[in-house]
Amino acid sequence: MKAKTSLTQPSRYPKRMDYSEETINAILDEGLFCHVSFTNDGQPFLLPTGYARIGKILYLHGSVGSHFFMQMAKGIPVCVAVTLLDALVLARSVFNHSVNYRSVIGFGKTRLVENEEEKWLAAKSFTEHMIPGRWDDARQPTASEMKKTMFIAVELEEMSAKLRTHGVGDDPEDLDLDVWAGLLPLPVKAQPLQVAEDLKAGVPVPEYLQNYWRGK
Repeated sequence: MKAKTSLTQPSRYPKRMDYSEETINAILDEGLFCHVSFTNDGQPFLLPTGYARIGKILYLHGSVGSHFFMQMAKGIPVCVAVTLLDALVLARSVFNHSVNYRSVIGFGKTRLVENEEEKWLAAKSFTEHMIPGRWDDARQPTASEMKKTMFIAVELEEMSAKLRTHGVGDDPEDLDLDVWAGLLPLPVKAQPLQVAEDLKAGVPVPEYLQNYWRGK
């Protein structure tokens, strides 16, 4: 990974920054969706999409006919963002309201995955990132389905994490106000499963879905 540059140096709250691989990888591994931004002929684009991480590479996949993926297949510089919202911070004053979050910003260049072995590795990693245990349980892609899918590797060259993980920061003169203050946690929590209407009778719920959880 490159040394820190102005791309990942904060203009405010430098104490919230974390450049350790442990923190960055933990956030990327907990997250499900990223936003990939790039420009084409001066026009900015932003793509929300799922991803999987292997080392310092993020893998994306989409249709071979996707305009976004055809642009990234050319090998272009991109910025990738992943954000986890943990809580609303409710202060006594509106001015001091905030959010607790963990985020990663990464900069790198895209690469079209052409090697067949790497394609299958990306497909498996993508599935296992979303639902660990699913790859070996569900039907895996056919050769025809793989030909319709484009895999893009984002080689992350520079990354940083930024976090807010503390409580309320009210001004001293507001502490005596009769206004409730504290945190409203917003964890990602799986809801009860919704069974497919055409599910064959007798198919049990997999163990990996019974206690699905994405957390620290």
